[in-house]
Order: sequence, then structure tokens, then C-alpha cells
Amino acid sequence: MVHEVEAALVPTPPDEVLASAFRLNISRADMHTLTDTQWLNDEVVNFYMNLLMQRSQKEGFPTVYAFNTFFYPKLVQGGHAALKRWTRTVDLFSFDIILVPLHLTAHWCLAVVDFRKPHIAYYDSLNSDCEQPQCLATLQKYLEDESLHKRSYGLNWDCWTLKVMDVPQQENYNDCGMFTCQFAECISRDAPISFGQQHMPYFRKRVVYEILHKTILSV
Repeated sequence: MVHEVEAALVPTPPDEVLASAFRLNISRADMHTLTDTQWLNDEVVNFYMNLLMQRSQKEGFPTVYAFNTFFYPKLVQGGHAALKRWTRTVDLFSFDIILVPLHLTAHWCLAVVDFRKPHIAYYDSLNSDCEQPQCLATLQKYLEDESLHKRSYGLNWDCWTLKVMDVPQQENYNDCGMFTCQFAECISRDAPISFGQQHMPYFRKRVVYEILHKTILSV
């Protein structure tokens, strides 16, 4: 495993494709963002979110849908109308959990819709003590518009909460993407978030292996 991971992190030739699935390709250049000092790129985050969706189809896991990293910027720019085609064949309200990876001002974080709670929650490894971010209200409006569009009625927001979660904090400025992925990993199996900065080197190597083998390892 160690040799395989180390070989995958060699950055050249940068365009060589190391993994293909979900209509996504991970090149050596993409994989190299998983080295210790790099920021994860969109391709790695999106591939990983698809792995979590794939795992959620197994018995015993909550059902999960993950938007890609381009969803939220498009939502901010064009509102629900710009995204109607994105869920043409997807019923968001049939899932337990929706994961929304966010890239906000050069920083990765995560929003989570859990229809079982129900709530919209914000997970940020750099600002867990921040006030309620705008993204929660933006996603709330999106869900309302989606419900009206697909089901012709809105959601009962009286029983919903919008919340900022108290989560482990990163101790540098390059691990936000890995924290975001691992928040999503724990949430998508209803597990407590109990990792910290000290686990990031391990998680980076583990995600390399998981991408190469197109599966999430059992904990």
C-alpha cells in the first residue's frame, strides 16, 4: 500500500490519468494535491464525494447525494433557475443526507442537509465559532425552490434548524480540503467527528489509495 501511494504521488507526467470513474479523471497533477503541503483541487474533492455516494448504496448506510464543487458558485450566480437541469433525474428529497462542498474565498468547507433531523449544518475547520454563514440561507432558499418546482409545495421550516457545527480545527492553511472530505466521510456513515490535525498526513495517503481503488476503506 505504501509503495503504491508513493508511486501515485510522483507528479510527472502530470497529465497521466491514474483513476477514472463517475465520468471523472484523476491525473497525476490532481493526485499531487494530496501531498502534505498542497491544497486539494476540485477534481479530488468531487471524486471523493462520488466515492461517498457509491458507499451509501450499501446496506446499513444513510442514503447520500453529493453536489459537486461547482454547484454552489452557480447557485449564488443564477439561483435555482440556473440549476433546474442538475436535478432533472434526481429526487433530492428521497435521500437522507445531501453534501455540499463549498469553496469560499480560497477555503474549503462543507454544508450538510440532513432530512432526518431536519437541519442544514455548516462544517468549517477554520471558523467553527463564526456566525451563521450566508450559505445556509442560500441553501434553504434553494431547497424551498426545488420543493416547489418538483413537488408543488414548500417545506415546513418551523421544524428545521440552521446551525454552525463545533468541529475540530486545522492548525495550518492547507488542510481545509482534507478536513472537508473527512467531515463528509464521518457524516455519511453517521459517525462522530473525532479526528484532528494530527491525522491529516494519514488521511491524505488513505485518500490516494481510495481514489486508486475507487472505494472507501472500512474504518
